[in-house]
Amino acid sequence: MTRQPIDSRFTTGRLSVTSFIGRRHEMAQVKALMSTSRLVTLTGAGGVGKSRMAGEITQQARRAYRDGVGVVELASLTKTASIAPVVAAALDVSNQSQRPALDRLADHLRDKEMLLVLDNCEHLLDEVSVLVNRILGQAPGVRILATSREPVGITGETLYAIPPMSTPAADEPVRVEQLESFEAVALFVARARNVVPGFALDADNAPVVAQLCTQLDGMPLAIELATTRLRSLSATQLLERVDRRFQLLNRGDRAALPRQQTLRALVDWSYELCSESEQLFWRRLSVFPGSFDMEAAEAVCGFGELPAGDVLDLLDALVAKSILSVRRDGEVLRYHQLVTIREYGQELLSNPEDVKVLRTRHLRHYEERCDTMVRNWCGPHQSRFLQDARVDRANLTAAMEWALEAPGEHATAARMASLLRYQWVSGNFIPEGRALLDRVLAERPDANHLDYASAMWVAAWVSLIQGDHDTGAGYARQCLRMARELDDPSLEAHAEHWLALHRLFSGDLAGAIELYQKVSAAHSARGDSAARLTALFQLGMAQALDNRLEAALETCQQVIEIASSHGELWNRAYAYWIRGISYWRLGEFALATDAVTEALRIQRDNFQDGVCVALSLEALHWITVSTGNHVRAAELAHAVASVWSELGITVASFGPHMHEASESSNARMRRALGRRGASPASEAPRMSKTQAIDCALGVTAGPAKNGTMRNPLTKKEMQVAGFVAQGLTNRLIAQQLVISPRTVDGHVERILAKLGFSTRSQIAAWATALGQPPG
Repeated sequence: MTRQPIDSRFTTGRLSVTSFIGRRHEMAQVKALMSTSRLVTLTGAGGVGKSRMAGEITQQARRAYRDGVGVVELASLTKTASIAPVVAAALDVSNQSQRPALDRLADHLRDKEMLLVLDNCEHLLDEVSVLVNRILGQAPGVRILATSREPVGITGETLYAIPPMSTPAADEPVRVEQLESFEAVALFVARARNVVPGFALDADNAPVVAQLCTQLDGMPLAIELATTRLRSLSATQLLERVDRRFQLLNRGDRAALPRQQTLRALVDWSYELCSESEQLFWRRLSVFPGSFDMEAAEAVCGFGELPAGDVLDLLDALVAKSILSVRRDGEVLRYHQLVTIREYGQELLSNPEDVKVLRTRHLRHYEERCDTMVRNWCGPHQSRFLQDARVDRANLTAAMEWALEAPGEHATAARMASLLRYQWVSGNFIPEGRALLDRVLAERPDANHLDYASAMWVAAWVSLIQGDHDTGAGYARQCLRMARELDDPSLEAHAEHWLALHRLFSGDLAGAIELYQKVSAAHSARGDSAARLTALFQLGMAQALDNRLEAALETCQQVIEIASSHGELWNRAYAYWIRGISYWRLGEFALATDAVTEALRIQRDNFQDGVCVALSLEALHWITVSTGNHVRAAELAHAVASVWSELGITVASFGPHMHEASESSNARMRRALGRRGASPASEAPRMSKTQAIDCALGVTAGPAKNGTMRNPLTKKEMQVAGFVAQGLTNRLIAQQLVISPRTVDGHVERILAKLGFSTRSQIAAWATALGQPPG
């Protein structure tokens, strides 16, 4: 701790020798809070940059207070230290009397107008709370900025959680020239240049640096420690070793406090500040590879010396200590650990028996969730079930991976792989589901186990959709043999169901129709409404392709009525798609368009099931070609090609009749367009699934009376819309416009409301059509 008077003002603290990167919006928000609250506490995990931000605010605020700024660094004090004498000494308060230091300090500050910064309070919270409460009560002109891993905990305190630096999303491709707009990447590059002069991002190292920054959680200290290794390692070599982060990131600034010199020391400090129960909970939580909810934490971690009833308070404590972060989606809360925090907990959870107990509880919990989804699938909550499965994807995968390796749990992995059937066939996870099912079925310790038989018919379903028809039929036949050996009529109906789909995809429409009629009756007899609806819409597909159009329409109507009675939408969307194909073949193009667009609306608002979206776009393309609107058909051809490309399959997977209809419509369109067939839409960037749906539904803001597109937006809103069209996130837009992300959120909400849109991709399409340049 040092002190340096400046005229009648004063400040203490060490000036940084490195540049301050990013944090403009956080700085602005903290300053705004400081204008309305006399105590603002910056919270966040160790290494997130609380002290650095406080120091930057200090430098900028020095002349804003009549009596200056005082910075008191508490990090080097022991837990038993008395802080009032330290603060008094830092502020040059006279020590001539025998009065207690806190009394002298309060009197000294009584008429002062200043900012007092208390840095690193987390290990001295009891002492700090008493001191702060006394100062705020007796010195109305003093404002306090504190940094701590958890709140000071007094009335009137305003908390501001410092987030990790922004990093590119794993599934969000970003151009090299845009990467440094992410704070973590900008920090990495700046610190790398201190070690390797001339370091710059290029096509080779940019993806590596982006992944490194993400793997390091966007934590400034971890990034700075990592860049010191560039003396002897390349960025790629760093990334290859980041799973050994506590050994890799062990050399830092020798002038820093010991706990800030290595990543392990930093996390050790956080761990030591926790109670024994909190430490145990931290270790147990490391079993979750991704985010989790309260129910999962209670079910998996609440046992033995840590009862489930204690989990709520412990969660709250670890959130307060910045060990856990909270992600909110309306009323749904999920908890998340930084990778560094989780790996630390995993290292401490070293007892094999403890690990086995936790892994088993984790497996059972997520197995039950999968079972709940399937048991209640035919109802109004399908969209939520799929969303929950996608959010829990990391947990589900980890549970199955462990079950595949754990003695006696292999059949559980097969059961979970089967129960996740709707997750696999919704289109976005076909390759993942296929790979897992193949792996499960490659080794079957108990060949006649029901769980393996169920996994077989799900594997048949996934393989058939993927276009691997022979393998799919092989799985279905194996399942049928097992069903008969086990004398299980329900299992036999499922096996024959997917043999019927194989007939359909092989072009044997009459044979498919006959078998579908048999299995739909079998599903109905056993009260399996979900399987019956799927068999019925596939029966309707076979009937429509076989030109039994009235029968197909009757079957679709039956599906829609049954589904509606259950509040079910997933099969209903497919029924509308088949209805559209049936009306198209009848030449009723308006009715066909209405049916297919209804399928797309269901998908847009609920599922975005890639397979149903692609098939519906195909049908809409055929209808549009038949109406002679070939320019519009070219736009739809691009949309459907984009979705098929994203799925990694083609319309040929769905049989020769579907393939022939697609090829015929495309040929008619190309002949009509002539040379134009190879331009505009076909050369455009690939659409996302959402953009493709919006294109199909003709989403626009609507024309004005003079035929031009309406533009109800303000100048600033137009700037935001332009950046949305460029693909920038709200945080990046905020950086470009030098406003807060919250302000950008408000602009986007107003744009959606003014234009009557529901998604960012609709804004992007509208701004692009209007020719709005970014910025």
